[in-house]
Amino acid sequence: MLQDEALKILKTGVNVFLTGEPGSGKTHTINRYVAWLRERGVEPAVTASTGIAATHVGGMTIHSWSGIGVKRDVSDFDIEMISTREKAARRIIDAKVLIIDEVSMLDGRTLISVDRVLRTLRQHPLQKEQPFGGLQVIFVGDFFQLPPVSRSERAVFAFESRAWREANPIVCYLSEQHRQDDADFLDMLSALRHGRFGPSHISRLRSRTGIVPKKEVTTRLYTHNADVDRINAESLAKIDEKVRSYRMESKGARKLVEALKSNCLSPETLELKVGASVMFTRNNFEEGYVNGTLGTVTSFSDLGLPVVETKRGAITAERAMWEVMDGNKVLARVTQIPLRLAWAITVHKSQGMSLDAAIIDLGAAFEYGQGYVALSRVRALSGLFLEGFNERAIEMHPTVMAEDKRFRAYAEAARKKFASLTAEYIAKLGSNFLRAIGAKEPAAVKAAQPEKTSIEKLREKYPNVGKAWSKADDELLKTMFTENKPHKDIAAHFGRKPGAIRARLGHLGLIEDYWAKRKKKASV
Repeated sequence: MLQDEALKILKTGVNVFLTGEPGSGKTHTINRYVAWLRERGVEPAVTASTGIAATHVGGMTIHSWSGIGVKRDVSDFDIEMISTREKAARRIIDAKVLIIDEVSMLDGRTLISVDRVLRTLRQHPLQKEQPFGGLQVIFVGDFFQLPPVSRSERAVFAFESRAWREANPIVCYLSEQHRQDDADFLDMLSALRHGRFGPSHISRLRSRTGIVPKKEVTTRLYTHNADVDRINAESLAKIDEKVRSYRMESKGARKLVEALKSNCLSPETLELKVGASVMFTRNNFEEGYVNGTLGTVTSFSDLGLPVVETKRGAITAERAMWEVMDGNKVLARVTQIPLRLAWAITVHKSQGMSLDAAIIDLGAAFEYGQGYVALSRVRALSGLFLEGFNERAIEMHPTVMAEDKRFRAYAEAARKKFASLTAEYIAKLGSNFLRAIGAKEPAAVKAAQPEKTSIEKLREKYPNVGKAWSKADDELLKTMFTENKPHKDIAAHFGRKPGAIRARLGHLGLIEDYWAKRKKKASV
């Protein structure tokens, strides 16, 4: 199924399972749908199964959003307690569309609990009878990737749960490929998914073992954290350069901030040197990088920011934000340079990344899907270098293999069914859905937006106008002033008006030095 076909189905308001091979455009498609809803005044609940996945989509974990927290099974008393928490209850009651990303890692019993909470709190009699309280629910993910984590008994896949069956999602199985363009490699990955991975495929995979890259490959993928931490620390220590440290800044509710910190791919304290191998940890298409873009720190800018040389040129890495959102409201935020050391990374944290090349150790793979996730990060077979390999690494879960055949058949039937419907009928379905969720015409939404205040207009140019100065800001301001950084560069770095910089220098007892420097410069 093409992305446009899936988007057309989503717009009719039916429940959907959006899936496909890595690089098929699942995230891109769901982002298009979210933008379409927001244009019509509808704010979808964007959630994910894990904290790391939640930071990627700019949302909350489904556990936090639904109020169930760390519980997998909820009692009537638990649901009663959730109903007394005003924020949690209100967002559930007001929700129109629920998106759950990386659904492969969500235990089916947790999904049943989410369904129970939504049916109970959404009080309308019809909603209580409907799966997920009558919300349009969209599952996004690929069950061939990492499975749910279970401490004891066998994990239950989301599709095995009663909640999934009753939601009865239309399967949209995307067929486009935007990551790999190597036909031989695509055939290998496809063979893994379809259960036809034979001796010739194994031979081709083993042929990538022990090959020394012609040029340095900066990223190694390992299955265990201990290997990753050791390699990154040892590699940085070998570089005889001055270390630069960047501390993560945070704001918001303590528990949410701690969750953001633990799930952000950039560390709380980032230490870099010239020559360090690094990886960008989020998407910023305007600046020319995505989550997984590799590079080397070649210098530091006048403002102390790392300059990273990538395949596509040099990029100055400025601070980025990771947020927990509830609709349009920011509940917690952390800011950090969007980089991490990239000599090594775990397979788990590589999920969602695209790499030009990687050295992968699959000698100690212990979980279904680990090998497939690692291999599918790489764009071409020529960029794959195996350090270790055992055949356990390429085993796919037999339950997923069987269910995937049904998903493909169901998706093809759905594609044909929707293709046979008239444009008028599909438009009517979409119109009924938009009316049911209280959507508005895009022009009306735009007209209803309140006029920006003077401070909001100023913050379009100076984002930190009126915000408090931190101790770290003051120390950096003093350092930059002492080092005679251009005044406009200082103002640009702090996102404040030049007058605010002068006022802060006065507060720090440096204003006389400032005017003396101005006078000296004018007399030259």
